[in-house]
Amino acid sequence: MGASLVLGIIALVSGFGLRYWINRRKFYRRSPTGAEGFSSYEKSVIIKTSERLGKWIAYALIIFGVLFLWSYSRQKKAKEKASQGMEMPKP
Repeated sequence: MGASLVLGIIALVSGFGLRYWINRRKFYRRSPTGAEGFSSYEKSVIIKTSERLGKWIAYALIIFGVLFLWSYSRQKKAKEKASQGMEMPKP
């Protein structure tokens, strides 16, 4: 296994996990009428800002994960192509 494969999988899983966790917290904070409930204005601002930042971090992790997986597939194809080019046909 290549390092880019492992890093890609870790980044993707953590990115999707972070998005899931943020959305789940947001869901359970809603009342039956659909309004979010906070105990104070300060908590509202801090939580909404941190969730927004967390979602941007999750998107970045997902993008990096996809790029790492793409890099791994390119490296694998290059290795296969190089190994096929090294084989010489017997006359």
